[in-house]
Amino acid sequence: MMLNLDFSFLNWDVVSGFVLKGLVFSVQLTLIAMVGGIVLGTLLALMRLSGKKWLVMPAAFYVNTLRSIPLVMVILWFFLLIPLLIGRPMGAELSAIITFTVFEAAYYSEIMRAGIQSVPKGQVYAGYAVGMTYSQSMQLIVLPQAFRNMLPVLMTQTIILFQDTSLVYAIGAYDLLKGFEVAGKNFNRPVETYLVAAVVYFVICFSLSMLVRRLQKKIAIIR
Repeated sequence: MMLNLDFSFLNWDVVSGFVLKGLVFSVQLTLIAMVGGIVLGTLLALMRLSGKKWLVMPAAFYVNTLRSIPLVMVILWFFLLIPLLIGRPMGAELSAIITFTVFEAAYYSEIMRAGIQSVPKGQVYAGYAVGMTYSQSMQLIVLPQAFRNMLPVLMTQTIILFQDTSLVYAIGAYDLLKGFEVAGKNFNRPVETYLVAAVVYFVICFSLSMLVRRLQKKIAIIR
C-alpha cells in the first residue's frame, strides 16, 4: 500500500499561522534555558570544586539526581506538582522554561566543571601572586578560559536542548512540533506535517552543528 502524500497545503499562510508561533517559543525556551542553565550550572560546578562538603554534597546530589531521571518525567513533575505546592496553575510555557533551566543546569555543570579543571592550576597561583583572591582568580582568569575551552561542547549541548524542547508536547505547550501537529490536524495531513517537522528539525540542528565545528576549529587555531 502506497502513501498518497500531498504537501501542497503547506504554504506561507499555514506556516505563519501554525508553525512560526511554535518555532518562536522553541527558540525562546532554548535560549532562556541555555543562559539560565549555564549560570546555574557554573555555580554548581564551583560548589563541587570548592572542597567543602556542605557545598559539594548538595551540588553532587542535584547533578547526579537530575542526570539520572528522564527529562519527560521531570517536565511532568514540574507541571503537575508545582501548582499543588503554590496553590495556582503555572501554565505550560512557564513550567517548561523552569523545568528546562533546572534540568539543563545539571548537564552544563559537568561541562563547566571539566572546563575549570582544564585550566592549569599554576594560573590560579599566579593570580594569588599578584594579590588576587580566590573569587577574583576564578572570575578573571579561570572562568573566561574554561568558558572558551568548553564553548563547542556548550553549543553542542544547546543543540541537544533544542531537540529536547519537542518534549514539552507532553504538557501541551505550543512548541515547533505542536505547531506542525495542529496544522496536520486542521488539514487532515498528519503524516506530511510530521515528515516536514522532522526535516525542519534536521536542517536547524545540522546547520548549528556545522557552526559548532567551525567554531571548534577556530578555537583550536587560537590555542
